Amino acid sequence: MAAHTDPRITRTVRSLEQAIVELAAQQPVSRITVAALAERAGVTRATVYNRCDSPLDLLIQVLYADLDRGHRREQQLRAEGSRSPAEMLRLATAEVAEHVERFTAVYRQALQNPEDRGVYDALVRHFADYTVAFIARSTHPDVPRANRAIVAAFMANGFAGAIAAWLADDTVTRDDLVAAATACAPLWWG
Repeated sequence: MAAHTDPRITRTVRSLEQAIVELAAQQPVSRITVAALAERAGVTRATVYNRCDSPLDLLIQVLYADLDRGHRREQQLRAEGSRSPAEMLRLATAEVAEHVERFTAVYRQALQNPEDRGVYDALVRHFADYTVAFIARSTHPDVPRANRAIVAAFMANGFAGAIAAWLADDTVTRDDLVAAATACAPLWWG
C-alpha cells in the first residue's frame, strides 16, 4: 500500500513555501520574522518551527527543491544520451538561469543586503555539492585529479558570481549568462 500524505500537511507546506517566497521577494529574509511568516501562511508559529529552523532555512529548502527539479530533468536528458556534451552544458546552465528568473526578486533582495549572505552562500553550497557529484560520475579523461572539494568550490563560486553579476546589471540577459557560463566551463564539464 502506497503511503498517503494528509492533504492538510500538503496545503500547510505549500502555504509556507509560497509565503516565504512572497516575503523574501519583498524584503531581506534576515528581516522576516517567524510571526510574519506564520501570519502570511495562515499557520501558527509552532507549525513554522515544526517545518524549519528559521525563515532562511525554509527559503533555502524551497530554492534547493526547485534547483533539484532542474537537476533531475538534466539527469533524464543525460540518460537518454541523445545530446552532445556542449548541448547538455547549455541546457543545464539554462535550467539554472530559469530557476534564478523564477526567484529573481528573492535573489536580488538577498544579494543587495549583506545580512542576507546566507542565500548566496546556500547557492554556492548547492553548486559545490552538484560539482562534486558531477566529477564523481564523470568519465571524461580530463576530469581533474586535484582535490574535488577545492575544484568544486572554485566552480561554484564562479557560477554564483556570474549569477550575481547578471542580477546586478539590468542590461545583461539570461542568454548572456548562459553564453558566458558555458564559455568559461572547462572542457571536462561536458
